Amino acid sequence: MIHLPHTDALCALAKPYCPDSVPDSLFDQAMREISLFHFQHTPGYERWLHANGLDAKALESMDDWSRLPPIFAHYFKRRLLTGPSGEGALELTSSGTSGQKSRMRYDARSMAAAQGMVSHIFRHYGWDTPNSPCNYLLLSYEPEAAISLGTAYTDQFLCSYAPVNRVAYGLRLTGRGHAFDLFGVVRALQEFAEEGLPVRILGFPAFLSQALQHMDDTGLADLKLPAKSLVFLGGGWKTQAAQEIPLSQLYQRINRQLGIALSRCRDGYGAVEHAVPYIQCAHQHFHVPIYSKVFVRNPANFSVQPYGQRGLLEFVSPYISSSPAHAVVMGDLATLHPGATCGCGLATDWFELHGRAGTTASRSCAMAASELIGGA
Repeated sequence: MIHLPHTDALCALAKPYCPDSVPDSLFDQAMREISLFHFQHTPGYERWLHANGLDAKALESMDDWSRLPPIFAHYFKRRLLTGPSGEGALELTSSGTSGQKSRMRYDARSMAAAQGMVSHIFRHYGWDTPNSPCNYLLLSYEPEAAISLGTAYTDQFLCSYAPVNRVAYGLRLTGRGHAFDLFGVVRALQEFAEEGLPVRILGFPAFLSQALQHMDDTGLADLKLPAKSLVFLGGGWKTQAAQEIPLSQLYQRINRQLGIALSRCRDGYGAVEHAVPYIQCAHQHFHVPIYSKVFVRNPANFSVQPYGQRGLLEFVSPYISSSPAHAVVMGDLATLHPGATCGCGLATDWFELHGRAGTTASRSCAMAASELIGGA
């Protein structure tokens, strides 16, 4: 049985954007706890720290987590990194149809911690409605057998916050993989508008954008989806970059063509390598919840950038015990800003994304999925 009391206490905090609700030093205590846990139990992690000039004594007194050597998310595409609790644990992968896949193991406590954070955030925004059945349009992969794809697993979990009346999928099984079902998506939207239940649209923005464009191009009437419908997007546009429009513009189209309020159109940033949820506020900014810290690294020398400077996005969070992924550098460029500069009322820092760094051969789930649009 894994005993991580500080880590579990941090992840259990119910006010995700209230720094004042975090007991003094709890984040530091949790990070020391999880770092020492991996130092003692995860093969290779002690060697990794020693190679970066750190030992157990240094971890016991550390409070500047930019000093903890992170692992690049891309490395998880090359090697499965797991500790004893990862043996036989749930394995999720990142990419969809082709390309390199990150493989991550989530033991029961790590997954419970990650899902608990999502629950706190959904409750914060009033999206946890157990007495309000919904129709769901999942713009992601129709599952087959056990779900191992990270985005599909996430979307299935997000259906737990409002009872499912029925589900339509954007990426349908064909017997030879998945294909984007453009006409099925439009038909589902039309049927949902007639049925009168709130609708929750989850998944890749490129698919929703193409469906709305098709409705415009073919002269289909605008719809009025019921009040309290919700659009919660995730993933980028990747190979569909030529068709990409700003999210603010997409939200305007959703409002006009589907009748969903702008305040109920949000995007989420996440990755199979780092399961802490980053969800847009009403001002479309990704605020950092109290369960993690964000650093932005200068790509040239890896130094920590100040507010307002662009660099590589790094996440630090103690939630995961099955893999030493408690400090991860993503392949995305970002800029960090103080919370007060947003104006939405949340106190925590927020970041803006600038796209992928470099031109490596790495591929994300959104990139692989977006290629299926071409087969619609």
